[in-house]
Amino acid sequence: MNIHPLITDSAQLAELCKRLARAPYVIVDTEFMRENTFFPDLCLVQLSDGNEAAAVDPKAKDIDLKPMLDLLTDNEDVLKIFHAGGQDIEIFYNLTGKTPHPMFDTQIAAMALGQGEQIGYSNLVELWLGISLDKGARFTDWSRRPLDKRQLDYAVADVTHLAKIFPMMLGKLKAMNRGDWLDEEMERISDVENYRNDPEKAWLRVKVQSRKPEVLGRLKALAAWREREARQKNIPRGRIMKDETLADVAAHPPKTQADLAKVRGLSAAWRDNEIGERLMQVVASSKPITRDEMPDRPRGGTGGGKEGALVADLLKLLLKIRSREMNVAPRLLARSDELDQLAGGVREGLAILTGWRFDQFGNDALDLVEGRLAFAVVGGKLKMTRGLAQASPTVSPAEPPNPADSF
Repeated sequence: MNIHPLITDSAQLAELCKRLARAPYVIVDTEFMRENTFFPDLCLVQLSDGNEAAAVDPKAKDIDLKPMLDLLTDNEDVLKIFHAGGQDIEIFYNLTGKTPHPMFDTQIAAMALGQGEQIGYSNLVELWLGISLDKGARFTDWSRRPLDKRQLDYAVADVTHLAKIFPMMLGKLKAMNRGDWLDEEMERISDVENYRNDPEKAWLRVKVQSRKPEVLGRLKALAAWREREARQKNIPRGRIMKDETLADVAAHPPKTQADLAKVRGLSAAWRDNEIGERLMQVVASSKPITRDEMPDRPRGGTGGGKEGALVADLLKLLLKIRSREMNVAPRLLARSDELDQLAGGVREGLAILTGWRFDQFGNDALDLVEGRLAFAVVGGKLKMTRGLAQASPTVSPAEPPNPADSF
């Protein structure tokens, strides 16, 4: 494979992207820093089509990244391949307002091949290529210049190894007729809504036990305020206030600014500084959430009390059995919260009741909940058994998504 020197020139980058645009796929990886910023600081982009590979320096003076961004977010003829690409995709969304598409994530593909729920890149390389990677440069400061040869070799290897692994994975997925299983997941990952930072929805990511409208209203207002403060200062949101502290203030609002000094997780300075004053204004002006905004059920619960929790446990046991039989990662078949909802009586809007998931798991899960499926021990192994009378399924599977051309 032809590996180019570090690209720091706009003309070189444009020529590289012109060649890559003629390839069926391009492997993409990034190096970035995020410890001290709200937005990830892009430090390096690695690209390969299996024939050539290069690292691009986005911090090079006057470099024009548009050809690369156009290739990744506008060229629908080239499949973009990542490993655990969520944060990489977020970076390109922040730069363009768009996400790479079509795309393929080798971590998700490994789930369909029974190679773990979240296999790391180094383990993937060792599993498929038998190569043990040098992890010495993994935690390097990628923002410092100049980058040395060891750093660049480490970074470019991420895409050169993946360029060898991807065709092998694709072949195995086709042989197992599991390629189309990934379509829905890939579309979900590349959905721009996953990366659009809406402060008004930030509260949904904060765990809180209360269901009181006034508490959730304060949580919503405080989370939106924290998001805007962190974005404006470009610092991690936890530097403003950690989630636990946010939830505590929402549940037990201080009566005066001086009371902020008593809140665990806040320094004494909050009693009389400007940010403490702004926080108190947010608390005072917050309003209870409306009925439409109220979460459907307590987060982490089933909505069916103790009996619902027991049914959810049975569904999770069924998931373990089915995923073991299929040699597939359980999380690809169903998420834990979906099983909780199914146990609690939810029948609409669940991925396990549509498409291939319904055929492979959801149909049995529904039968278990509705009494048409039971467990039995056969030959020392736990198996599923059906009763003599079979009722018709109460949910019909939706049409599965059309397979991507790449599969």
